[in-house]
Amino acid sequence: MKMDRFSRQTILPELGRKGQEKLHSANVLVVGAGGLGCPAILYLAAAGVGTIGIADGDHVTLQNLNRQVLFGIDDLNSKKPAAAAKTINRLYPDINIKVYNCYLTVENAHEIVPSYDLIIDGTDNFASRYLINDAAVLFEKPLVYGTVFKFEGQIALFNGGRGTANYRD
Repeated sequence: MKMDRFSRQTILPELGRKGQEKLHSANVLVVGAGGLGCPAILYLAAAGVGTIGIADGDHVTLQNLNRQVLFGIDDLNSKKPAAAAKTINRLYPDINIKVYNCYLTVENAHEIVPSYDLIIDGTDNFASRYLINDAAVLFEKPLVYGTVFKFEGQIALFNGGRGTANYRD
């Protein structure tokens, strides 16, 4: 990791070099590389998170380019995780990107989720949200949930530790 890149962060007493090193050793899984997942992936990389997993089975489409900030015209019809990884690798070559060109499912969650420290839910449907929550609870991972409807958004942390709420609560 090139610490010079993060010098503006490391001068903050609340973060410092030690905190930046913790970010670099972190593993975060982003499920959904759309309007919520794209900015999350971009800012995780910009913060210096060392490993970012991206899981999504969808393709880049023209009508979503204005909301999905990691993609451009050249990415049309590409799988979203692969296209997102290409952009992040160009901007932040020190970040390790793990690409899962598939939806998170009951069948593959056991293979994908355990190696991550944190899960970010960037999906847009209840079935996916419940599945992601259940995987987070099963593997004892904190889950950051976000949702947007028209001009309003919500964010919450679930499964943050013993006795804390999860999405099903």
